Amino acid sequence: MSRLSWKPGNMLYPLPAVLVTCTNGRGEDNVLTVAWTGTICSDPAMLSISVRPERYSYAMIKETGEFVVNLTTEKLVRATDYCGVRSGRDEDKFQRAGLTKGKAEKVQAPVILESPVNIECKVREILPLGSHDLFLAEVVNVQVSDAYMDEHGTFHLAEAKPLVYSHGTYYSMGQPLGKFGYSVRKKS
Repeated sequence: MSRLSWKPGNMLYPLPAVLVTCTNGRGEDNVLTVAWTGTICSDPAMLSISVRPERYSYAMIKETGEFVVNLTTEKLVRATDYCGVRSGRDEDKFQRAGLTKGKAEKVQAPVILESPVNIECKVREILPLGSHDLFLAEVVNVQVSDAYMDEHGTFHLAEAKPLVYSHGTYYSMGQPLGKFGYSVRKKS
């Protein structure tokens, strides 16, 4: 099997497709789709999102220093796509995408109630990197839907059917293949 060389590009796929909510603190809220997001640190809990400076939400996030990452699901695929191709400058994307705003506990930005997980964040640093600026943020609170909790207090995100994005296409996640550390566990 031979290999082909391509010009440098972003080939780290799949990625979570998330809905990021923000506010200007003066009554205007917005939601945008972000696929360039990731975990940065576990202690303190931190994550990142990359946003183009010309995006309507960019100024809101920069000004308030806050946002919420709302995980998406198969049921939210249409809203996820819609919020990535329409601008909040022109319309209320919450209303047009059928998303319900909820109250965050630690930030001003709203949460999306249809999302199984809402990750409330405060920006610690903004790194201009070219086409996108990287927002490094501390996670200050996490809300989860009790619809995916079992009687033992365990959260089952897989039951929500999370969404991922790869090369312009949205996918649902497949079957579990193994849990962390399974390759070295002793067989009983």
